[in-house]
Amino acid sequence: MARTEALPETIAGALALGYECSRTPGTPLTSTTAQALLAHVVGRGRAWLFAHSEEPLSPADARRFVDLLERAAAGEPLAHLVGEREFYTLPFTVTPDVLIPRPETESLVDVVLEWVERRDLRAPRIVDVGTGSGAIAVTLAVKLPAAHIAAVEISEPAIRVAQANAARHGVADRVGLVLGSLLDPLAGPFDVIVANLPYINQEEIDALEVGRWEPRVALDGGSDGLRLIAGLLEQAPERLAPGGLLALEIGYDQGPRVVQMCRAAFPGARVTLLPDLAGLDRIVKVETDA
Repeated sequence: MARTEALPETIAGALALGYECSRTPGTPLTSTTAQALLAHVVGRGRAWLFAHSEEPLSPADARRFVDLLERAAAGEPLAHLVGEREFYTLPFTVTPDVLIPRPETESLVDVVLEWVERRDLRAPRIVDVGTGSGAIAVTLAVKLPAAHIAAVEISEPAIRVAQANAARHGVADRVGLVLGSLLDPLAGPFDVIVANLPYINQEEIDALEVGRWEPRVALDGGSDGLRLIAGLLEQAPERLAPGGLLALEIGYDQGPRVVQMCRAAFPGARVTLLPDLAGLDRIVKVETDA
């Protein structure tokens, strides 16, 4: 996208500019993203934009919109441009220090909530390993008001984002954020261990678009993508309470290997491989006997 010289003077002009830019061959920018950026700039919902298309746009807002439009056209994620992303219907603050929450990870939350409900646990002890933005831990705290939740993260900047999100949703007193690697800082036992750890092969990261914008520490799963998952499986048997649940998000091509690893770590446990909404292998669920 070439640098835009003329600034739009109305909402309609900005919408037209966004649509025009989205039609540039090869651009990742979509008209929907352009609308979201404009809504963010003016502090209104997208529906308001179309109902008030003749409203004037201040020069300051126009310049800010054009700047965001150009950054989006260069591939910068929408979540970074507006500073948040929705997860499980909740808004989460997002910065370049954390992985942007993905819709497929909502299925991981579903697995935990369904298991807790089925077991009728009143105050489950849960740990979220590699919490990042805190999306999983905070969502579980919101949905399970009596749960005791710990959240471990190796990145200090990410911990600060998670703290902000816990405070934003009023659960800072129920989500214990801990700086450290995997389960090293915690003894347990936990009824639930849930983790969306880095699982991308380190040699592939630089070739992926996600590697341009999101923190390597949140992506790098080692030479086979399974280094951190393997490390967690070494610790988890001693930290998971009898009759507990271990739920892992994995790469689409890692299912059979992770299932094998989980069965070796938890002999006799029920190990289930679950798909995401696209039908790809995404979650491994381990249920141990009481």
